[in-house]
Amino acid sequence: MIRRALPVLGLALAVAACGANAPAKQQQEAAAPPQLDLKTATAPAAKGLDKITWNLPYEPQTLDPIRSFNYAENTALANMCESLLRLTPDFKIEPGLAVKADNPTPTTWVYTIRDGVKFWNGKPLTAADVAASLNRHLDPALGTWWGDYFHTVESIKATGPMQVTVTLKQPDVLFNQAMATAAGAVVSADYARKKDLGSPTGGLMCTGPFQFEGWKSGDALTLKRNDSYWDQALKAKSESLVFRFIADETTAVNALRSGEVDGQYFYLPPAGLSQLQNSTTGSVTLGRSLTFWTLLGAAKSGPYADPKVRQALSLALDRAAISKVVFQGTAAPQKTLAGAEYWGYAADTFKQAYDALPAATPDLAKAKQLLTEAGNPTQTITIGIQGSAAVHEQTANLIKATGEALGLKIDIKVIPVEQYGNLYSDPKARQGIDAFFSTWYGNVPDPLDIYTVFLDGGRTNFNGYPAVDADIKKARATYDPAARAALVTGIQQKVTADVPWMPLNNLPVILYMNNRVTGAVPSFPYLYYPWASGLGAR
Repeated sequence: MIRRALPVLGLALAVAACGANAPAKQQQEAAAPPQLDLKTATAPAAKGLDKITWNLPYEPQTLDPIRSFNYAENTALANMCESLLRLTPDFKIEPGLAVKADNPTPTTWVYTIRDGVKFWNGKPLTAADVAASLNRHLDPALGTWWGDYFHTVESIKATGPMQVTVTLKQPDVLFNQAMATAAGAVVSADYARKKDLGSPTGGLMCTGPFQFEGWKSGDALTLKRNDSYWDQALKAKSESLVFRFIADETTAVNALRSGEVDGQYFYLPPAGLSQLQNSTTGSVTLGRSLTFWTLLGAAKSGPYADPKVRQALSLALDRAAISKVVFQGTAAPQKTLAGAEYWGYAADTFKQAYDALPAATPDLAKAKQLLTEAGNPTQTITIGIQGSAAVHEQTANLIKATGEALGLKIDIKVIPVEQYGNLYSDPKARQGIDAFFSTWYGNVPDPLDIYTVFLDGGRTNFNGYPAVDADIKKARATYDPAARAALVTGIQQKVTADVPWMPLNNLPVILYMNNRVTGAVPSFPYLYYPWASGLGAR
């Protein structure tokens, strides 16, 4: 996505203002974190509308739930395909297509399927549909993107007309929580066999409040209201929802301000954010979120493979400056990867552990001491950034300036947009890259969901960080919340100290709606919750 970069001079001044030689008052102002009013709801709609037009930041690659692990795909899919459980706008997990989830043994989950639910074609939902949908994640030929939640699954079977039993190879507390995401989404068993499921030609067959109407590739995706929807509390107010695919930010912002498009979610602030905030034709709402901005470590040798070098750079970095300069005041500095929104259980335990961690304010003296202990390395550290992404460029420039102030040599390597995604999946693409940026998010309100990325041999453990593998496996097998929290806070302490991934800022959901509409869910669960059901006229 294209964003306007700040001039290099402006960035240099921002770094200087946060340096040790700046006046005390100036340093305090620069370091003050933004006070954000984050929402989980917007004003209810007075009535429905014939049509609402919404923009997606890009055209979905597919609407097949097993490969929907991204923003545009889930924004659309959440209104059509429902999951066994439901993640609510205030981050609670409640019954969805399953009225009950029982755990009779540590390796068994039994789901009682809701009676009376029908697919859009009128056929009743059965256990066979649920089993067929979930078993697709176990077929390597289909290539699920939700495999991290299914690697402990032994079998999934319909054990009654309205009962599905999942047998695990080992206890796994994250599996059941994942059933509240698109990992637990259900499509008709007949459709589950279609090779073009989720494509413009194949469409979908689900149970949600909106149904697939048509998809003209390159133009728009159209949904229409499901008048037979089972949940009266979430029955869609408006008759149709049309998704546009305006990828260019300037064009999208102009379409929003003019009223051509009624609304959009942004996962990073657009360059035209101030125009949207000051618009007389609409308004911006910031929502609670599980998304964060982070520098992912990928080095297995060289300076950045040394925890002390990573610690030094992290200690010297001014995260409040990143919030102010890069994110236009919409992000909050973060000293752990999993922030407060993840504390879905044992919140007091997680808060106490978080408060005990060192402050996120810069400490140049300690940073220099750590580099001395590391032997004051002279090899270059290479940070990969996404081409045409000003947020990447600006953050990298701030980190480069911080590193150089410590005596570190940092090089910035620009990677084309179409190739940047390869860094996540292809070790060859990461060759020569010591670290790269990501807008990462977990899917459920459990910090363990984030720290599982450091499983030994896992596809997201990019630098082979080994220190917490045994504790992660133990925590995933621990169903008692207090015992699990004790294990996870220990994992968090190690990860925060060693900085295999560097936490930078917590990113809120940025929702824009014009003055014609209201009722959209502004918080992170919009990716898995029917956020458009309440959308309608002000």
